Amino acid sequence: MKNKTFGYIRVSSKDQNIDRQLNEMLELGINERDIFIDKGSGKNFKFPQYTALKQCLRDNTINIFEA
Repeated sequence: MKNKTFGYIRVSSKDQNIDRQLNEMLELGINERDIFIDKGSGKNFKFPQYTALKQCLRDNTINIFEA
C-alpha cells in the first residue's frame, strides 16, 4: 500500500504568515487538500485542524509538521 503524506502548519498569532511553510510543503509534493492549518495560540493542543488530521492518520501515513 502506498504511503499517504499529510502536513500540519500552526501559527500562533494572526500577524504570522503561513505562506513560507505552505510553499515548502507543496514543494515536497504534499497535496494541498492534505495540509492542515491552524491559526491561534494556546496552552494546549486543542486545535480543530490538528484534531481533523489525527482522524486521517493510519499506519502507512507520513506526517510533516512545520513550525
